[in-house]
Amino acid sequence: MRKLGVRPQRTLRQDITIEGPGLLSGRHVRLRMKPAPVNTGHVFIRTDLATPSIIPARASLITDTHRRTTLGLLPHGVTLVEHVLSALHGMGVDNCYIELDAPEPPGLDGSSWSFAEAIHRIGTVPQRARRSVWTVTEPVTLHAGPASIAFHPAERHELRISYLLDYGPASPIPKQRHSETITPESYLRNIAPCRTFLLESEALDLHRAGVGLHLTPTDLLVFGKKGIIDNVPRFPNEPARHKILDILGDIALFGREIRGHIIACRSGHPLNAELVRCLLVRLARPRRTKSGDALTRMEQISASAAASRCPLN
Repeated sequence: MRKLGVRPQRTLRQDITIEGPGLLSGRHVRLRMKPAPVNTGHVFIRTDLATPSIIPARASLITDTHRRTTLGLLPHGVTLVEHVLSALHGMGVDNCYIELDAPEPPGLDGSSWSFAEAIHRIGTVPQRARRSVWTVTEPVTLHAGPASIAFHPAERHELRISYLLDYGPASPIPKQRHSETITPESYLRNIAPCRTFLLESEALDLHRAGVGLHLTPTDLLVFGKKGIIDNVPRFPNEPARHKILDILGDIALFGREIRGHIIACRSGHPLNAELVRCLLVRLARPRRTKSGDALTRMEQISASAAASRCPLN
């Protein structure tokens, strides 16, 4: 990977408290986002446990990516972290403590809109330390069946995410796409309001498993055979935009600022997480000195071990 430059780190101007039922459990959750010192990153703190559980938002702590991203081992970890992390990432917050009294954040309307609006309302402040900005030197492309995600080097000093959603001609969710250059303004306006979506059959399966029993189609975007049930989309391509919301939350686990163009098709949390792991592999690759010698043998071993898990082309 290649460093493009640095910028000042930022944190919240003051605390933010948001409450509401968890998307999965329906249990009332109180979440508090607090300013954090430089180089902290984003850190979840479970305050409902006898001994608070501290879970940094890092790819190494991902334990599950089935339908959502989970960090740490439940019941001491935290799940469905992507919407909160997406809001923090999209709104330009680098350092934040995220206290919550449950294993999941408030679900709200299945988007990150309330989190992003609260951050916009109270604002951020620059900090003394700098944050490095990175890009790749060549495209990184990953595939999993019909799904793919690729990260292309930066042509401009910006992060752009494009998503093609295509579940085939038999799906009630129409083929759609969206592309967005991420800034706090564009994120708040075009990405944060976009809600979680699923098929009616998937919603019924979740209810049978005891998940989301408090939810109805008016709370999320549920697609039946004839389209959206008992709800109105906020954008014609709201599902594709929500996928960009999720990608932004998942790549926050890289823990560094990136620039370039992410292009995804049918990608979900597992492939998003694998992209983050591959970027970490590339970041750890042994650098060469002017004489061409590897800097250290330990760097070679570390990079080789990590690369064995990562398709790089």
